[in-house]
Amino acid sequence: MAGPLLQACGLGAALRSRAALRPLGLLAPPCRDVAGQGSGEAALEENPFYGKYRQKIQELRRSSPDVFESRLEKRSEVKKQPVGYSKQGEFIRCMEEKEQGLGTKSSKGGFTKDKTLDSILNVEMVKEKSAEEIKQIWNQYFSAKDTVYAVIPAEKFDLIWKRAQKCPSFLYALPRKEGYEFFVGQWSGTQLHFTSLINIQTQGETAPSQLVLYHYPELQKEKGIVLMTAEMDSKFLVAHEAQCLANQVQLFYATDRSQTYELVETFNHRSNEFKYMSVIAELEQSGLGRELRPGQASDKA
Repeated sequence: MAGPLLQACGLGAALRSRAALRPLGLLAPPCRDVAGQGSGEAALEENPFYGKYRQKIQELRRSSPDVFESRLEKRSEVKKQPVGYSKQGEFIRCMEEKEQGLGTKSSKGGFTKDKTLDSILNVEMVKEKSAEEIKQIWNQYFSAKDTVYAVIPAEKFDLIWKRAQKCPSFLYALPRKEGYEFFVGQWSGTQLHFTSLINIQTQGETAPSQLVLYHYPELQKEKGIVLMTAEMDSKFLVAHEAQCLANQVQLFYATDRSQTYELVETFNHRSNEFKYMSVIAELEQSGLGRELRPGQASDKA
């Protein structure tokens, strides 16, 4: 779907920790001591990523002051709830309900509903080619474009897809110079939608996707490959940042390491046990996103 219309539904509470979670989804590096979150509008402005969302927040404040105040109050309520509290089932239900009302095109961000493989590739023509030839065509076509793309082996996608059916959402951490910015990834069919946690908290149920990964399994059985590409909102993400999130999907959903995938299961089914710092630990151990954090490579040397 073009924008999953994410609704907070208590999600932020599962991630809350006074000593680590900065306002609206920014987590400082583990070695950094972070002060308390603050409250209300001042807490929003303290966030290093506030500038990216300033216009939307101010528009909401001007056009719907009651809604704006209500969301600030909900943030305060979330912070009063026990660490680990989450209405994860309700969050998923909200996602499913919102999906039903979407049209064929999104009016926000230019994302495409049901972006087909035929709109990119002549499927009938490439069926005559080998998997390696198709891979070369796919990579050559997208190499000149500022986007994310991949050719995924059928066995790996089978594992990802099987797990996505059981665990349709997860929390990803994007390394930033200032710390970590949280993104929620939600599967909708073979599309995977990402929206930043700050976007959810500032816009509620109207929060649009900022990145969509499109997976095409049409050639999976015959050629043993699944093609993937993406659309992103360039106001919030650039290609190498989107690539980092895409790589994390394979890190957490295609891993052979049971402890890594267990984080995904915990987030979906035992949210009271979910530890966001475990996500950070896995990400740092893998080395993903190291180029997004200047100096991190030397720190690990």
